Amino acid sequence: MLAGVQSVPARRRRPTMRDVAQLADVSLKTVSRVVNDEPGVSVELAVRVQRAIDELGFHPHPGARLLRTDGRTSAIALLLEDVANPYSAAVHRAVENEARERGVVVFSASIDEDPARERALAREFGARRVDGLVLAPAGDDQSYLTDELPTGTPVVCVDREARNLAVDSVITTNGLGAAEGVRHLAAVGHRRIAFLGDRRSIRTADQRFAGYRDALASLGLPLDPGLVVHDLRESADADGAVTALLARPDPPTALFTAQNLITIGAVRALRRLGAEWSVALVGFDDVPLGDLLSPGITVVAQDPAAIGRTAAALLFARIGGDTGPPGVRLVPTTLIRRGSGELPPR
Repeated sequence: MLAGVQSVPARRRRPTMRDVAQLADVSLKTVSRVVNDEPGVSVELAVRVQRAIDELGFHPHPGARLLRTDGRTSAIALLLEDVANPYSAAVHRAVENEARERGVVVFSASIDEDPARERALAREFGARRVDGLVLAPAGDDQSYLTDELPTGTPVVCVDREARNLAVDSVITTNGLGAAEGVRHLAAVGHRRIAFLGDRRSIRTADQRFAGYRDALASLGLPLDPGLVVHDLRESADADGAVTALLARPDPPTALFTAQNLITIGAVRALRRLGAEWSVALVGFDDVPLGDLLSPGITVVAQDPAAIGRTAAALLFARIGGDTGPPGVRLVPTTLIRRGSGELPPR
């Protein structure tokens, strides 16, 4: 050995089922039955095998589950827009809770509103033979899933319905919720209500704009194109849009922000301009700590936990053999009054 060079410890070999069988003094088939929760093993032998597993630190290879007669991996995939977004995080946790009760693991990833990334991730998880997929679609065509997933793999869509693919979907009442938020502002006395939304290519963004437009029409209020701003992706974009709107000679007296990151940017702009008490605000989606600000943020809140629970229940029913016709489950929104949406026009 060279001077000053320490030896690298030999890497420990991963224990195998054969090692477990040898230590427990049982057959390899007995170990397989214990690992895969199959019947036909006495309590005494099962205890001996489990002790050997614990002593060796044995962990079965996930691919070994495919050798079972049902071919399941006890794993599902969850593809959401952005797992860091509070909405997506709440959906994720709800799905995970439902899966954990069934002994199923959840693999998740962010699509980032990229159809190509959506398809690539679906392909990757399909190659790993997950038992099912929960998907928030980004693209306009999900028919590719018939090729990317193994035959019979169930799919449930959340947030948006699938297109060109007959699967279950769980979505929010986007249009109705947006209309309720706009009508709430109008009831306080506002007539110049601005709309700040995400990209119109996103179905939920378009549905919320439709709700805004329909509410104005039902109230007999004109739709002023100068008060409508689309394609806001980040909170900084919304900050700039609100700043520009309030600099107009005829600024809006109220804002309807159609997504939680847009709401955060709007609040920053209002507070920086000292207008948080003079310009009303209703946001779609709840925001963290929205109830602790002054004024509190009035929101049209989705129920992402209910969306996640419903999607998981549908998926596990399909995995369990449900062959009924696919459908759409609607989860209603709730208007939460906290102060910002109740400010009268000045």
